[in-house]
Amino acid sequence: MKKVIVILVFLAILVPLICVLFYKYEGTKPAVEVALPSLYLKKAYEMSLNVGDDGTGLRKIMISIVQQGNEKKLLEKEYPSPFLLPFFSSNRVVQESFVIPVESRKYGMNDGEALIRIMVSDYSWRGWNRGNVFYEERKVILDTNPPQIQVLTNQHNIEVGGAGLVIYKLFEKNVTSGVMVGDNFFPGHSGMFDNPDVHAVFFALDHTQGPGTQIVVTAQDLAGNKAQRGFHHYIRDKNFKTDILTISDNFLEFKMPDFDLAEVEDSFVGKENPLLEKFLYINSKLREKNVSAILDTPKDTVGKLLWEGRFSRLSGAAPRSSWADRRTYKYNGKEIDKSVHLGIDLASTANAKVDAANSGRVIMAKSEGIFGNSVIIDHGFGLASLYSHLNEISVAKGDEVKKGDIIGTTGLTGLAGGDHLHYSMMVHNIFVNPVEWWDSTWITNNVTSKIESVRQLLK
Repeated sequence: MKKVIVILVFLAILVPLICVLFYKYEGTKPAVEVALPSLYLKKAYEMSLNVGDDGTGLRKIMISIVQQGNEKKLLEKEYPSPFLLPFFSSNRVVQESFVIPVESRKYGMNDGEALIRIMVSDYSWRGWNRGNVFYEERKVILDTNPPQIQVLTNQHNIEVGGAGLVIYKLFEKNVTSGVMVGDNFFPGHSGMFDNPDVHAVFFALDHTQGPGTQIVVTAQDLAGNKAQRGFHHYIRDKNFKTDILTISDNFLEFKMPDFDLAEVEDSFVGKENPLLEKFLYINSKLREKNVSAILDTPKDTVGKLLWEGRFSRLSGAAPRSSWADRRTYKYNGKEIDKSVHLGIDLASTANAKVDAANSGRVIMAKSEGIFGNSVIIDHGFGLASLYSHLNEISVAKGDEVKKGDIIGTTGLTGLAGGDHLHYSMMVHNIFVNPVEWWDSTWITNNVTSKIESVRQLLK
């Protein structure tokens, strides 16, 4: 009996002791997640820290920033010691999160390399009771100064719905830059000149932006520091024509079957005039979707001028509409819809050959809703030309074309009521007036003379 009691006492002491030793000598380091906005830190900045230790619990956290021997603590926290066994340790902290402000100028640090030092320990008895330690140093670059911008071109005269070119120099690498026109950003590109610090950007006003629209060169570095630079510009106002388009039953019966709207078709069944309802859907909802797809395409561009001289227009063609016509649609004498026509319709003979208005690379060659069979040519720096309602397409995406190369034939695909070419010019994500690009004097004054003057300046 005594022997049994001794064994029970021994086990009563040994088992808890083994549990304590197993628990207190666990060898897993604390888990640490650090989120830095970027490698580059500006003067005001926040870092996120998540720490955890499911074993013996958190003991100490210390975060600091170090530069050339100058160390400043960003966070230091010690936790109370838990009981020997986890099921008695109500004061054991196993998880915590922090948002830590970092203000490098406040610590007397200069722009340049620095280290974020992270140390987290737990209450394990490992390492002579120092615990398991997570230690890491992360290199960062302190950058508190905004980018410098020098505008190299002088006067910039631009019309409502027109385009312009500005050339500027940056004094810092890895900077996102371009021109802000109102709330719209036109990205700049190097590549026009041998000096990679010199950037160029075609920018534009849409048909609604008139005098008073803010236009500035903007730049942002990797640390998030931003700079803006205004430049001399003059905006000429412009009035646009109005046009009335009569929608007939013959037109509806002729064109509406060309559009397969899948499940949307069912919504027109039972309507008083299903074809008219379908037209209204196409002219609004589908038009919006197609325009968005077309204007998204010129972002596939290169920082190289692929074109030269004025842009050509369809040979022997007469204009059937002006750019930015304000269109009112009427059916049986009643107004049913409105739109703005952001291209110029050109018509000559049916199935007339359509040539590339200037040299470039094909970035779209397919059917696109109301535009029908369409080709988009990138001319570099976000400048593109659009050819729509084609009967045939003679090129494919990725093809390089020269000015005058045949890319298709005119037709009446899409929402065209008769055989013609819908021609548009685009700058980044804005339709612009093609008439400017057909004018050699305008191109000389607004594009080539600026490029040449900057080239002379850089010599």
